Amino acid sequence: MKLGFSAADEAFRAECADWLQGQMAGEFRDIRGVTQLTTMPERRKEWEQQLGEHRWGCIGWPEVWGGRGASLAQQVIFAEEYARAGVPGRINHIGVELAGPTILTFGTEEQKRRFLPDIAAGKTIFCQGFSEPNAGSDLASVRTKGRVEDGHWVVNGQKIWTSLAHISDWIFVVTRTQEGSTGPKGLSFLMMPMDQPGIDVRPIRQINGDAEFNETFFTDARCPEDSLIGAPGDGWKIAMGLLAFERGVSTLGQQMGFRNELDEIVAAAKANGRAADPVIRQRIATAQIGLQLMRYGALRMLSNTDHSRIDGAALTYKIQWATWRRSLGELAMDVLGQAGEIAPGQSYEWDVLPNLFLYSRADTIYGGTNQIQRNLIAERGLGLPREPRG
Repeated sequence: MKLGFSAADEAFRAECADWLQGQMAGEFRDIRGVTQLTTMPERRKEWEQQLGEHRWGCIGWPEVWGGRGASLAQQVIFAEEYARAGVPGRINHIGVELAGPTILTFGTEEQKRRFLPDIAAGKTIFCQGFSEPNAGSDLASVRTKGRVEDGHWVVNGQKIWTSLAHISDWIFVVTRTQEGSTGPKGLSFLMMPMDQPGIDVRPIRQINGDAEFNETFFTDARCPEDSLIGAPGDGWKIAMGLLAFERGVSTLGQQMGFRNELDEIVAAAKANGRAADPVIRQRIATAQIGLQLMRYGALRMLSNTDHSRIDGAALTYKIQWATWRRSLGELAMDVLGQAGEIAPGQSYEWDVLPNLFLYSRADTIYGGTNQIQRNLIAERGLGLPREPRG
């Protein structure tokens, strides 16, 4: 496995870094270093549009749809430089990394024309309608129902953990469209506009004070019949394809974000004298080793040319980084000591490292709990007998 980059790739890296750092030192310096996803949403939408205007929003997409047709190596480089420059996380991550690639793979030409240019331009923000109160990691248990009526899909039900639904324009929804079906059969994949009377979004306050998550209620919510991706009943296949995209190039940018957090911990340890503690030093070294191993694993995972399925490396990656980052949050608090337990202002807002600790508690839950991930590794990766199900 080749871990280096060509001279042309490194020239591309310099171009990326120059543009991103220039933006963060110039017009968009006010959002540099922002960590909470709900902070300055309108300004962040302007940033999405700035990326789109300069064709940096979806560089791996074909040029005809607003991308640059960038190679895999170039996509990795951009993701790394994006995080290195201190640029805040993409508020259209769902559209860019999940909805867009799903439409590219499974959508019709008309659906591509309808959605892809505006996603690439930063004009359409997507959220995800998968989990429900009784169907989290067990996605096949969804109860939200859809039916066709007068040329439209009509949807009733509830989704939960719909990140950034309150600022999104569209949502993709896995819904049960075959009456009496159970499990993965009878599900369909719909694209629905958020701005309609039949959709009610209610924020959920999190432990770190943010309200990124939402409950989303559908009461006779509607979308045109041709908003169905694939055929009726293809929802499970398409959802699994989407989850394969979730383990894509953005993982390398995610790791650069982790590198920034680890650097913050090291700086804090040096500043307050905890760097002299041999136990803290050992834990920092262990974190560094884990981060490097994740990089090698992600590069191996990305070397799989079939991104329509989740391979063995991808099955292990989520539990690997989620467990590692939870430990990183615990290390951060042990380095900070009591100073990390007090918010600096009157409002319930936290600095980077306490926020890391609080948010990382969710890492081993969302996107499939660690327990579910172990089942997936055993059953799909190793071919072991399935866990008994009632």
